[in-house]
Amino acid sequence: MSDTERPLTPDEAGARLMEIFTLVGPLYRRVQRKIEQEAPRQGLSVGVRAVLDLLRAHGPMTVPQMGRAQSISRQFVQRMVNDAAADGLVEAVPNPAHARSPLIRLTDAGHTAIEAVVAREHALLRQAADDLTTADVDTCVRVLSRMLALFDDIDVNN
Repeated sequence: MSDTERPLTPDEAGARLMEIFTLVGPLYRRVQRKIEQEAPRQGLSVGVRAVLDLLRAHGPMTVPQMGRAQSISRQFVQRMVNDAAADGLVEAVPNPAHARSPLIRLTDAGHTAIEAVVAREHALLRQAADDLTTADVDTCVRVLSRMLALFDDIDVNN
């Protein structure tokens, strides 16, 4: 087994995984800034865009479900849902599972808006692909998923 294929020792893992955190933080902030710069042209705030993308990927959800899925407070999600609803991008529909917590779903306008945003983002991200392989991306997703799972117990509402 080559050195690059052997599992990391616990001591090595901590240091190597911190390398990822030092890259993910600036990457996240830069992507958020880029989205914010594009937002006026797209007519969407970063928060509304996140809600629309979540609904596009998962279908109708309650506000608490969206908050948990995004690891952000229910109150913030509710404000973003209210903004999106005011623009006609989402609508509340009855929730057969819980009468006091309606499902939020995309409207046709919301679906069109988020699909246009995602298409522009995919076009931009194609530039980063260069010589990346499926295995490279699969490994990155696996590592980030494992790191995210480590912090599943963090309560975002406190």
